[in-house]
Amino acid sequence: MSDKSKTMTVDQQVEYLMQGTEYGDEALREAMAQELRERLVEAKKEGRPLRVYCGFDPRTSDLHVGHTVPMRKLRQFQELGHEVTFLIGNYTSLIGDPSDKDLLRPQLTPEEVEHNARTYAEQAYKVLDRDSTLIRYNAEWLSKLHFADLIQLASNFTLQQFVSRENFRLRWEKGDPIYLHETFYAIMQGYDAYAMRSDVQVGGTDQLFNIITAARKLMTFMDVKPNIGVILGILPGTDGEVKMSKSLGNHIPLLSDPEDMYGKVMSVPDKAMGQYFRLITRWTPPEIQEIESGLAQGRLHPRDVKMKLAREIVSIYYSPDQAAQAEAEFVRVFQQGDLPEDMPEFQLKNDMTVLDVLVDSGLVESKSDGRRMLGQNAVRLDGAALKDPNQPFPGPGVLQVGKRRYLRVL
Repeated sequence: MSDKSKTMTVDQQVEYLMQGTEYGDEALREAMAQELRERLVEAKKEGRPLRVYCGFDPRTSDLHVGHTVPMRKLRQFQELGHEVTFLIGNYTSLIGDPSDKDLLRPQLTPEEVEHNARTYAEQAYKVLDRDSTLIRYNAEWLSKLHFADLIQLASNFTLQQFVSRENFRLRWEKGDPIYLHETFYAIMQGYDAYAMRSDVQVGGTDQLFNIITAARKLMTFMDVKPNIGVILGILPGTDGEVKMSKSLGNHIPLLSDPEDMYGKVMSVPDKAMGQYFRLITRWTPPEIQEIESGLAQGRLHPRDVKMKLAREIVSIYYSPDQAAQAEAEFVRVFQQGDLPEDMPEFQLKNDMTVLDVLVDSGLVESKSDGRRMLGQNAVRLDGAALKDPNQPFPGPGVLQVGKRRYLRVL
């Protein structure tokens, strides 16, 4: 076990590992916390680490910090000396997880999965310990199942259990098709947990059914101790309202430059900072409690706390020195009066894209000029780079094009 596990009591470890979890049911959360406590004690007596995993279906190779939420939890288990597996769902990706979608998900080809998996894992090492992370592919066991095996596994579930899930229910009510193969995903994920004899499975709230219902039921049916579900909240985007998503333009790409990443964190509303503390920083529960206590008592200013948060996030993906440089640039531009005192204003209208604002405000001469400036990373909103001409404009702020053109968007 690591030094951290030696300096933390079991209760402190449980608090740390349950940080940021959401179950939608306090009794279920308490039950999972108690099982985790018992499993930690049991593993310590046996002198073994817990077997912990999270499955990743590499449907994209372009990650943002919202994708790293389960990786941060895996890293916490690594810090406590446990065995972590980064499971690549190269077999389940052939189906596509319907858990967080109200539409049929397109199936990927094996070549697309393999390409995305390599890029996905490499970016994950910005959070995970490369040397102690196990990489496995679930085709290793799922591809060997026979039809009779699938029938036996499926006998543990009813159609009502699937159709009553919100995403399926909405499609049912709208008359949209629900394909039989979509129900296989939860069964296959449950079999993953059994095949690896996992103690803990990490996932988001969209995975609650797959982890708590499917995996635990199948493992019990297969006569092994069911895994514990560590179910994490969903990180909101920079708008502070909805799930971080590239399609919504409220994301913070992992491949952002330090200044862009710092600026995007600074644009996050104050109300969302607590979720960022718990889901994507390296801070422990006592450290977060101290920060939130300072905010509540007025000892800490929200702006200063957000700057501390931005430094932490940039430091994770780059370095403390680069985070300090990004902060200095942000302060120079946005806090030390380097912005023009008098700048034109533009009233944002509904459904305007980034390119619409650039053209309609006169900041660029044409759409092609706007696309060129975006492609050169020369367009920033409150210090955060804008790159996609077709994304919805993020919201009010100071829009900058190049070094000298500024606009206050209202």
